[in-house]
Amino acid sequence: MLLNKKKIINDPVYGFVKIPSDLVFDLIEHPFFQRLRRIQQLGLSGYVYPGALHTRFHHALGAMHLMGLALDNLRNKGHEISNQELEASQIAILLHDIGHGPMSHGLEHILTSTSHEQISLLFMEQLNKEFGGALEMAVSIFKDTYPRKFFHQLVSSQLDVDRLDYLQRDCFFTGVSEGTIGADRIIKMLNVHEDELVVEEKGIYSIENFLTARRLMYWQVYLHKTNISAEQMLVQLVSRIKHLIQKGKKVIASPNLLLLLQNSVGINEFRKQPALLQAFANLDDIDIWSSVKQWSTCKDKVLSTISRMLLDRKLFQVTLSSEKYDSAAIDKRREAIAKHYQISNKQAKYFVVKGSTANEAYLSKGDNINIITKQGKVADIAQASDLPNIKALRKIVKKYYVCWARC
Repeated sequence: MLLNKKKIINDPVYGFVKIPSDLVFDLIEHPFFQRLRRIQQLGLSGYVYPGALHTRFHHALGAMHLMGLALDNLRNKGHEISNQELEASQIAILLHDIGHGPMSHGLEHILTSTSHEQISLLFMEQLNKEFGGALEMAVSIFKDTYPRKFFHQLVSSQLDVDRLDYLQRDCFFTGVSEGTIGADRIIKMLNVHEDELVVEEKGIYSIENFLTARRLMYWQVYLHKTNISAEQMLVQLVSRIKHLIQKGKKVIASPNLLLLLQNSVGINEFRKQPALLQAFANLDDIDIWSSVKQWSTCKDKVLSTISRMLLDRKLFQVTLSSEKYDSAAIDKRREAIAKHYQISNKQAKYFVVKGSTANEAYLSKGDNINIITKQGKVADIAQASDLPNIKALRKIVKKYYVCWARC
């Protein structure tokens, strides 16, 4: 009996989303992709916005849907796009986040020493082998080696369908209305000029709103100070576990998580040791939370205390500043925490964390958002816009933070 693969998914943001082909259906059904159901899109942001419990699975399907709309729009404007290119582009964006680890960005650079984009490529290459080379064009679009550059720009650029989806989706689930963007209008305003993605002049106000909304979403959601605190607590837990492993201590964790914790894993290790990549493919948020629950009752006081705090949402206090914090003041706080929790000053370092974060709303570095006039002239949005704040969005805003356990 043949399986009907012409499915329709009811998405809360867009309504009915069609699965465009049998191949896309089979990729969605693959364990690599189904794993994304168990990874929350915004990591620990649910501690700030209780509704932010949507997953990478939701986001990937939404981005695939927007890619279809964008390419249909370009076809209607006379650009030749083959059915194979359409499917390959949708596959490239569908799988663009398949390499995300547990807690999304929260643990990205501590579980491994490589980026989720590189791991996504490894998974795509593996899937390409499993599907007999059917993903060859999708991989080349993802890697930006396909001759027609605008396909890759729709997957990864400063105005890609990835950003269009996550801003709308994250705005919807967090309830942060300031992040609202006119994605439908932006897609209708897209065009191609000399093989580069451009926005028609009448869409300039939608782009201005898009950039402003992105900046606001970073400060209000992605870089919210409470979110920073929760993520840093999780990072400290993993750091502590790695320290204990290096000291030869026996630690408890799921087998797949333990394998990554015990090894220094980068892109070369993933390529040379298939077991490591398979272990990563089996990791999701459940591994982390089940481990945190076990750590909350372990003998190591650092692990048990921070784990219990995280489970009960007794989060570290946090402050943000445009200036670096005084090291002497931080040392004093560590001493006070060591005394309060009856731990050593070395152990207290896990309870006081300093760092920095940056909001990069729009960077002009060869990856511009270009506006095309009716006369065919192309200009960067920062020059084309008459709003002074759009030009100011080029500036990287850096803030410093200190997180510490309450005494």
